Amino acid sequence: MAESEIREEPCVSCTTFNILAPIYKRLDQQNQCLRESDFRAFWLDRNRKILDCLLYDPSSIICLQEFWVGNEELVRMYLDKLGHAGYTCFKLARTNNRGDGLLTAVHKNYFTVLNVKDLLFNDFGDRVAQMLHIQLVKPFSQNLKTIVPPEIIVVNTHLLFPHDSSLSLARLNQVYKILEYVESYQIENHLKPMPVILCGDWNGSKRGHVYKFLRSQGFVSSYDAAHHYTDNEVDAHKWVSHLNHRGNICGVDFIWLRNPNMSRKPLKTSFAEAVFGIIKNQLGKVSVSEKDETNDDLIRYSTLCEALRQVNLIDLPYGLSFQETKNLWTQAAIDGNGVASYEPFLQRLRSFACSEQTEENVNGRTDACNEEFVGFKVKHAVLFPREVEKGTWPDGYSLSDHARLRVEFSPVMLQCS
Repeated sequence: MAESEIREEPCVSCTTFNILAPIYKRLDQQNQCLRESDFRAFWLDRNRKILDCLLYDPSSIICLQEFWVGNEELVRMYLDKLGHAGYTCFKLARTNNRGDGLLTAVHKNYFTVLNVKDLLFNDFGDRVAQMLHIQLVKPFSQNLKTIVPPEIIVVNTHLLFPHDSSLSLARLNQVYKILEYVESYQIENHLKPMPVILCGDWNGSKRGHVYKFLRSQGFVSSYDAAHHYTDNEVDAHKWVSHLNHRGNICGVDFIWLRNPNMSRKPLKTSFAEAVFGIIKNQLGKVSVSEKDETNDDLIRYSTLCEALRQVNLIDLPYGLSFQETKNLWTQAAIDGNGVASYEPFLQRLRSFACSEQTEENVNGRTDACNEEFVGFKVKHAVLFPREVEKGTWPDGYSLSDHARLRVEFSPVMLQCS
């Protein structure tokens, strides 16, 4: 894909920040019930400081997670201050009255909001996402072939926390729902290819299944791109953005960018590969061999179900359904006599996914290869507090248990090569 930078044009900036809802902020590790939400002076002071930071170094787009939607005073403070600063704000509560949710703010000087869609996963964890279809207020340049201001899709979300590895499927499914909805929205509204920006707390690092799934779908981590970090194991530890409730530090906050015509696998194929990869990893944790009278390396369907049950991949709200498990066996079992060889079975899990090449690539259409599109290049990315960029968590930081990520994008003209 060829690209040429549009010189002397304004940058577009984006900030993502999990601001730690007061209902979750513990004031005393010895007394888990003592929360910041019980002390108005505490949560009010901290959130005023958060707003000051957001407005001192403003972005065109602000995506907040763990926004305390259940407190009217806090909600009004954010809406008033951001509104006065020129932002249009959209909030979305998690389902089942969890108390927190999302807030997405778009600056009127930069963007016009064309549409807003709320994605309710209605699954384990009551997670949600916001999708905004926005358009730049002004075109980048009068010298372009088209002077129509470019459009962007922005998604703000907060994925389920991986309390254990059995939740990998649920987390992966949440991302799949987001990407599936984005693709469906573009098709149904006959939209031209446009940049897609995904922001939020992904509750998973660069070593996880979600990261690999998004990479297979053509997305790049903006922070890693700005700092020339790769996907290898060494670079996976270069930065952190979260001190979790277990006392571990990790990098989980991302602003993902996918430009128009970015090469990627069909969505269903990519998802199937990721699911089969999770299953293979999980099955490796238990013994699924059931000795047969003639061969001790054969497994039966009942043995597979028992193994999946042991690693919490079935018989739970976030696991595989009966039909999905049956389909998995039908698709990956080699023998038709009700048994399969263990190692070939695991290999078949992945090879089957790779052969599923039936879905069209929405933005990779051949009829668009001679067109030019406005995309974005990551110009600058920074995490606050700055110590986290070196992989450490500062002792005196108290705004949140997450770092704030801010990214600047410069416009580029893209064309299929």
